[in-house]
Amino acid sequence: MGIVSVSMPEDLLEEIDDIVETHDYSGRSEVFREAGRKLVQEFREPSLEDRDLVAIVSALFPYDSPAVETKMTELRHTHASAVRSNSHSCICGDQGCVETFIIEGELATVSEFVRDIQATNEDVQVEYSLFPVDSIQRPTL
Repeated sequence: MGIVSVSMPEDLLEEIDDIVETHDYSGRSEVFREAGRKLVQEFREPSLEDRDLVAIVSALFPYDSPAVETKMTELRHTHASAVRSNSHSCICGDQGCVETFIIEGELATVSEFVRDIQATNEDVQVEYSLFPVDSIQRPTL
């Protein structure tokens, strides 16, 4: 079995250690293997291959993070052919910001965008949903 070294913030490592303890994992490696398998399965989902997708990608980050906001703008321009919509909202007073993107494209395009936004900064939390375009039900008249 291969060995991988991972750097992460101390608070995230503490949360993973809590998961190990409270959910009876044998150790951190088991948690990371399970998370890795889930991520690989998600991106290899055969029902999403060779289909046009719409993704809603949301990024939550601390308020007044100019470097993160600059990176969000760069990503919007870098992926301009896939970005259909983008909005920025300040939330909870001035505690945080949410950047929301609507992305359209094949799985590889969406995956690349998600990876790029996740790599922005460790303070950025990313959630996304994928929808096959051909699953949209048109109303019958």
